[in-house]
Amino acid sequence: MPQGLNIAFAGTPELAAKILDTIINFSHHKIQRIYTQPDRPSGRGKKIQTSPVKDLALLYNLTIDQPESSAELDSADNLSNLDVLIVAAYGLILTEDVIRKPRYGCINIHTSLLPRWRGAAPIQHSIIAGDTETGISIMQMDKGLDTGDIFFQKTCPIKPSDTSGSLHDKLATLGGEGILYFLDNLMKNKVHPKPQDNTFATYATKIYKQDARIDWSNTAIEIDRLIRAMNPAPIAYFDINNTTIRIWESEILEKYTNKLNPGVIANYSVNGVDIATADKIIRILKLQLPGKKVLTIREFYNGNPLFFSINAEN
Repeated sequence: MPQGLNIAFAGTPELAAKILDTIINFSHHKIQRIYTQPDRPSGRGKKIQTSPVKDLALLYNLTIDQPESSAELDSADNLSNLDVLIVAAYGLILTEDVIRKPRYGCINIHTSLLPRWRGAAPIQHSIIAGDTETGISIMQMDKGLDTGDIFFQKTCPIKPSDTSGSLHDKLATLGGEGILYFLDNLMKNKVHPKPQDNTFATYATKIYKQDARIDWSNTAIEIDRLIRAMNPAPIAYFDINNTTIRIWESEILEKYTNKLNPGVIANYSVNGVDIATADKIIRILKLQLPGKKVLTIREFYNGNPLFFSINAEN
């Protein structure tokens, strides 16, 4: 087998860890160093948590760096000895100096078909927008926000049942396959970057908790997309009875014509909570009360048969 490239990997969340796992187990390239976000407090108890990428790197005894900022990322000038730095959901914006240091620069694995959905939350925005397909892009990093030349793309259909969680897992698999293909072709000098057409660029802004609030005056399909896009985080929600209800799963009752005002509860039973939207009825199938576990509607109804006896608030 030919000698592989000297590479480093920069990433933080589960998606990046899955891609790194593919590189570790299915490539012959030498991983010199792992860069990931510093350990930080998380959750209710504010316990210090390590990133999924760090957990995986420790499992394989890889060298780990956790700089606080991009300026600190290469304080020992390790990048100059690399052929390439692979970046996947790292969480730090790399400086131009860092980007230029490896022999072939820095290569980003982005979870959209660039130039569509540049930015922080491409998976969620592709579902919210009703896109029927997405994919991964292997791109040369430059000083812009996901503006670099594209080496390779692979598409993935978005099914009507897909959540951000299920789409994340599909794209993590594609990202791992795509970077293996890229690295092998880079060794053979068979990569051919193509510039992006900026006229088709769209931007996937960061998702905040307030973005997950349901507005019942939207259409049923818009609300359904929001619920799927916000699963598994931050989870779509609405307020009723002075309580915030998080919705994990729903369906559109296509056969019913809505004649109620948006936000009115049409029915509540072991089958679901049926709520009027601008055009149709949304049926809630799984929900969660604050501090409680996720329940199917049958489980919830059996313990709370009168909970949804009043109308939902916008």
